[in-house]
Amino acid sequence: MNPPATAGVPHASVPPHPAIVPVPAFADNYIWLLSDRERRRAAVVDPGDAAPVLAALASAGLTLAAVLVTHHHADHVGGLPELRAAFPDAVVHGPAASRVEGIDRRWRAGDAFGLEGFDARFDVIEIPGHTLDHIAFFARRIGDDDLRPVLFCGDTLFAGGCGRVFEGTAAQMTASLGRLAALPHDTLVYCAHEYTTSNLRFALAVEPDNAALSERVRQTAELRAAGTPTVPSTLALERATNPFLRTDADDVRRAAQTRLGHAPADPVEVFAAVRAWKDGFR
Repeated sequence: MNPPATAGVPHASVPPHPAIVPVPAFADNYIWLLSDRERRRAAVVDPGDAAPVLAALASAGLTLAAVLVTHHHADHVGGLPELRAAFPDAVVHGPAASRVEGIDRRWRAGDAFGLEGFDARFDVIEIPGHTLDHIAFFARRIGDDDLRPVLFCGDTLFAGGCGRVFEGTAAQMTASLGRLAALPHDTLVYCAHEYTTSNLRFALAVEPDNAALSERVRQTAELRAAGTPTVPSTLALERATNPFLRTDADDVRRAAQTRLGHAPADPVEVFAAVRAWKDGFR
């Protein structure tokens, strides 16, 4: 799962998909808006707040056709009632096991569906750990203008990091991250938060000699100084620089051993040690 860390990884400034734009919300959330401007339709992912979504739709003259929900946390679903009231025909897709009200179509691992109003078909991947109901949506492509695969992964995989393990176990989270890491290397990773700078600061503490990571830190600082989002990332970039996808890498294992005081038995113990370190990292 872990390629050599070299300086030859893709640039941290990844060209975004032309049909997907961020709608900033709260302090650091991204609500992802997919648009088909010819048909004047839109879909949104994890709408924690309705107000910025409604403003973006009105500005672009789009009608909301669909909503994708990855998990039940309020900053991902808080805007659903208001959006459903404004667009009663919009179809809400979400986890089969979720407590979220208002989901029209509930999906499990292995399910696939076409997205209303879009030339896109999404595979559903169950990724428990951050929450037990968490799922990801993976499309081999969206439309014909950009043939790169697209992943909406909520709060499980972040640019340079991963979500806290609130409801699941370290074993579940390790397995979930492994499922995502197995996707094509050019997959565009659309996570739900702008946490990249702090994530990479921690990643450098874990792997201070990772040249690709050091270069990503430099590039990320340039992006943020210019006010540019650091998302999307790619799986190639994450595999080379994200410690939570590098639990088999020697330097990550050594860092975990230092924290544990003994050699970790397996990647799950490596993940648990590094995640616990990150939880208290300042």
